[in-house]
Amino acid sequence: MSDNYQPIGVFDSGYGGLTIFKELLRQLPQYDYIYLGDNARNPYGTRSFEVVYEYTWQAVSYLFAQGCQLVVLACNTASAKALRNIQQKELPGSFPDRRVLGVIRPSVEMIPEMTKTGHVGVLGTKGTVVSESYPMEIAKISPKSPISVVQEACPMWVPIVENNLIESPGAAFFVEQNLTSLFAKDPLIDTIILGCTHYPLLTKVIRKFLPEGVRLLDQGPVVADKLEDYLYRHPEMELRCSKSGRCDYYTTESTQNFDLLGNLFMGSEVKSQHVKLG
Repeated sequence: MSDNYQPIGVFDSGYGGLTIFKELLRQLPQYDYIYLGDNARNPYGTRSFEVVYEYTWQAVSYLFAQGCQLVVLACNTASAKALRNIQQKELPGSFPDRRVLGVIRPSVEMIPEMTKTGHVGVLGTKGTVVSESYPMEIAKISPKSPISVVQEACPMWVPIVENNLIESPGAAFFVEQNLTSLFAKDPLIDTIILGCTHYPLLTKVIRKFLPEGVRLLDQGPVVADKLEDYLYRHPEMELRCSKSGRCDYYTTESTQNFDLLGNLFMGSEVKSQHVKLG
C-alpha cells in the first residue's frame, strides 16, 4: 500500500452498512474509502459478545493494515458488542493514533431533539436489542429528563432485504407484526430508531403501518453528518485521510453475490474483491 493511501474504513458484518456507506459517499465524496463486508460469517446479530468482538477486531485490524487511520463500524451489532472494548483495550496499546467509531452514539445524540413525548422505540436485531446499548446510551445523554425506551427484535427483516423481498406480502406481514408488538409495549412512542443498517430499505413498508406523526431515524444521514463534524473537530485526523475519491469494496464471501446485492443497496454498480479474515 502507498504511504499516501490512507482511506477511511467502513465495516459491516454484511450488506447493511452499505446504507451508511452510500451516505458517506454522497456527503463526503472527496475522501478515499474501503468498505469491508464480512459476509462469509454474517449474520452477527445472533452471535455472542465474544465472537462478535473477535470478528470485528479481525476486520478492523485488516483495515488498519490497508492504511486506514479511521474506521467506522457501520454495523449496530458490532457497535453494540465490540466498539467499547476495541476503543479501550486494543487502540491505546497497539494503535494509539488510530480511531474506531460506531453508529449507536451518533444516532442517540439526535433523539432529544426529535421526540416530543419522550417515548422512543428501537427496532433492531436480536443482538443489538439484547445488548441494551440503545437504552443505556439514551439514558446517558438525557439523565435529567429520562426518555422511555422500548425495543423490538425483528429477526425476519434482514433476510427479507437480502433476498430482495422488500415489496412482497411477507415483508408487509412481518413489518406490521413487529410494529404492532412495539406499540403494544408503549402507545406513546413518537420516534423510532432504525437500529439496523438494513432497515432503511424497508422504510416505505414501515411507513404504511406507522401511526400519524411518528418519526423515523435513518442512521445513514446522521452518521455522515457526525463524521463530517468529527473530522472538522479533529483536523489532525482529517489531514491524515487521503483524498482522491477512490472507493474499494472487499468481501469475505463470493464477490459475485456481494456485487449483486451491493448494486441493490448502492443503486449503482459495485465491483468487490475477496479477502480472508482471521
